[in-house]
Amino acid sequence: MPEPANTPQLNGERIAVIVENKFIPEEIEAYRSGFALLGAEVEFVSRIWYGDYRPKSATFYSDVDPLDDAPWESPHRLEVGRDISTLRIGEHAAVIMSANYTSVRLRQADLPQDLAQFNARELVRSAPVPRFFAELMAEPKVVKGALCHGLWILAPYPELLRGRRVVCHPVVMADILNCGAEIVVDATRVVTDRDLVTGFSKHEVVPFIAAVARQIAALQPSRQSP
Repeated sequence: MPEPANTPQLNGERIAVIVENKFIPEEIEAYRSGFALLGAEVEFVSRIWYGDYRPKSATFYSDVDPLDDAPWESPHRLEVGRDISTLRIGEHAAVIMSANYTSVRLRQADLPQDLAQFNARELVRSAPVPRFFAELMAEPKVVKGALCHGLWILAPYPELLRGRRVVCHPVVMADILNCGAEIVVDATRVVTDRDLVTGFSKHEVVPFIAAVARQIAALQPSRQSP
C-alpha cells in the first residue's frame, strides 16, 4: 500500500484505469485498495463498443487464460461497463494505462474497406484508446500514468514522448527510445515527468500509486487534503 506519510489524500477524486484482456490481477487489486486508502474512487474503462455493436459491458480476463472447465473468479475476471468513448477529459484526476499486454491489444485498428484509402500512419493512430490517450496528453492538469508495458499505448504518437523522461519494461524500451524519449532507471524505478508518471514493472505498483497521488496534488494544489 502507499506510504501514508509521503502520500497525500485524494478525498473524492476519481482515477480511471484502462484495461483489457491480459491484465495483471495483483496490479488491478493494488489500484482498487491503494487508491481507496487515499480516499479516491477507481473506475475501470476500456474499448467495449465496436462499430454498431454496443454491449453494456465487457468481461476481461487476466494474464492467465481461463480454463474451459474451471471459470476464474475475481480477481482473474474483470467486468467493465465504461467505454473509452464516453470519457470526458478532466472528469478524472488521473488516467492510468495498465501493465502487461493490455496496451498492445488496445492498439488494434481495423483496415479500411477500401484498401485504396489505406494509410499505415493514419491507421495506427485511429484506434480509440491511443487516440484518447494522445488527446489527454494535451491536458497538463490531468495526471497520466503508464506502468510496465503501458507506454506502448503512445507508440503511434511518438511526438508526445519525444524528450520526456520515462521508465518502462525492457520489452518496450526499443519502441520508446524510437519515440525519442529519455529512459531513466533509478533505485525507485518510478519516474515523474510533470504530468506523466511511469513505472518499470508490476512490482513497482505501490510507489507508482504514491507518485500518481503526489502529482495530482502537485498539479492541482486545491486538491490537497488539509
